[in-house]
Order: sequence, then structure tokens, then C-alpha cells
Amino acid sequence: MLKVALVHDWLTGRRGGEKVLEVFAELYPEAPIYTLIHIPGSQHPSLEDREIHTSFIQRLPFLKKRYRSYLPLFPMAVELFDLQEFDLILSTSHCVAKGAIPRPDALHLSYIHSPMRYAWNQYFAYFSAERLGWLSRRVIPPVLHRLRVWDTVSCHRVDSFAANSQAVAARIRRYYGRSADVIHPPVDTDFFQPGGGQEDYFLIVSALVPYKRIDLAIEAFRRREETLKVVGRGPEFSKLKRSAPANVHFLGSLGDEDLRSLYQGARALIMPGEEDFGINSLESQACGVPVIAYGRGGATETVSESRTGLFFPQLTTSSLLDALDKFRTMAFNKQEIRENAERFARPVFRTRIAAFVQEKWSEFQEQR
Repeated sequence: MLKVALVHDWLTGRRGGEKVLEVFAELYPEAPIYTLIHIPGSQHPSLEDREIHTSFIQRLPFLKKRYRSYLPLFPMAVELFDLQEFDLILSTSHCVAKGAIPRPDALHLSYIHSPMRYAWNQYFAYFSAERLGWLSRRVIPPVLHRLRVWDTVSCHRVDSFAANSQAVAARIRRYYGRSADVIHPPVDTDFFQPGGGQEDYFLIVSALVPYKRIDLAIEAFRRREETLKVVGRGPEFSKLKRSAPANVHFLGSLGDEDLRSLYQGARALIMPGEEDFGINSLESQACGVPVIAYGRGGATETVSESRTGLFFPQLTTSSLLDALDKFRTMAFNKQEIRENAERFARPVFRTRIAAFVQEKWSEFQEQR
């Protein structure tokens, strides 16, 4: 019998990566999950009820709020997982999960949400000089340099990659020198559906981290009278909330039903930063709500200009303000928006990822 292990960076909230992991868990119901950190109760029951193995980082202090501070330890932590009994390793990675060490005659397939953002394409969003103090400016660059070296070397532990978007596949080619099949993540179109009447607010659903550029949206709405509601948490939460005007409301983390209601009532979802893919874009569209997005990265693969939303071309407040003005003059068809999201429905992803695994396993067996 084929023995399968699932490897995931961390289980601290339920975002796009965790929704991909849920499908992997459905496909392989007996597979244990190996993850650096697990905050109990943070996941859907389908994951909480699984056999979950955590790393030594789970036992370190201040874990819930400060786990990102342990980043330099993450590569060692994932390498210490004992995966020697497994024939197939499936990792879902935006940080270090793809660096897990399989046994020599096992197959390792890795689904990449992005190569490590803070080490590569989003380094200056996280660690620009103006964001760092004197000590950090001297400590962080060498630490991140070593992480880049490890990240490049460890990519050779993976037999085949899948990427969540064309944009991420391009980064895999650039940083790892490897090709990747593009398999877009799933959206639960059965759950996210159009609802009642529209209200007069705009919506952001996002982890509150620097590269998401929530600060740009805050500055835009400082100059407008409409309401902006922000759903999500992250290390930038307190800072962003303090800087926000009265018409920008921070709602924290919400349950699925409350989130669906917010999508359904919004005028539009705003994605102010460059997304790897942006599953929130498709949740919004599944509810028939258009998207205003920065016109680079994964959003260009999920949003159809003038049909399901519109793009703004520059990461500036004025560019976003121009898009908001243009949006006011446009009309969108709710059913057409939803039909676009249905191309990314959960059953489509499940079928494609299962076919990917089967194809790579067959090729692997033929080569042995």
C-alpha cells in the first residue's frame, strides 16, 4: 500500500494554502500532516481531526504571536521531520515545506504558493531600510542571504513542482531553474454564492503583511468618503489600524459565514498588492462581486478586465484612486462574474491535482 505524507509550512489560520491542503487531505485520508506549527482550533475540522506532527518550534515561547520571529530556524525544523517510511511526499509550500527530506527512493511533489517571498521578490516590501532599525539592518540581510542559499539548494529535493499561477511558475524558473505545472487553487463555489442586496462599502480580505499593501488602500480611502472594511490579521494589524481614518474599519478574523455575508454586500473587493494568485478574488467573484486589483501577478489570471473587475497599473495611491473613480462609471453582470469563478471550482482542482500526482507517480515508477 502506498504510504503518503503531507507537509505544510504552518497551521495558524485558514487561508488559501490551507484550503489546498484540505483537498490533499481528502485525496489521501490516511496521510499524516507534518507542519512546523499548529495552533489548535485554527483549521477546518477536516484538518483538525487528522494526525498532525509538529516541529520543535511548537514548544518555543510566544508562539502564537511571534512564530515568524523564528524564521532562521525553519529550514532545520522541516529537515528534522522523519519521513523515511513514506513512498510519496506531497508538500504545499510558501516558505520551507518543500525542503523536507524524502528518502532516496521516494517521490516528492511540491505545490508552490510562492518561493519564499521575504527572501526573493518581496524582500524590500518586508525589509526596506526605512522599516528596519540599526540592529535589524545589520542582522537581517545575512540571515536572508543564507535562507536564499538554502532555498535554492533544497529545491533539488523535489522531483516535480506544481505552481498556483503562471506568475509563481515564472518565479520558480527564475529562482530555482525548474519548470512547474500550473494548477490554480480551488474556490468553494458551493459555499460562496451571490446573496442579498448590495451595500455601500468596499472590502479587503487579506493577511496583514507588508507586501499586501493595505497601507496604499488606507491612504486612498483617507481621500474618499466611502467605507472600506478590512478582514484579516497579521503582524501589521495594530500599525495599520492606528493609521486608518474613521471610514476604514478593521474587523479581524471572521468565520466563513460572516465572511460570505461581507462579500455578498460589498460593492467590490480591493486587492491593493501584487498577489501570487489571490483566492479571495475568486471567493468574491463566486458571490457575484467584482474585483479592483493591482494589474500584476496572479490577479491577472483570475480577473477579467471590464468583465469581472478592473486593474490599476501602478502601486500608488493615485492609481488606485483613478481605478475607484472609473469603477463608479461601470456596470457588471453578477452572473457573468460568478461564471468566471466557477472555472476554478473545488472539483476542478481536485481532478487536476489527482491527475498530476498520478502522472508523476507513473513516470517515477517507469524510471525505477
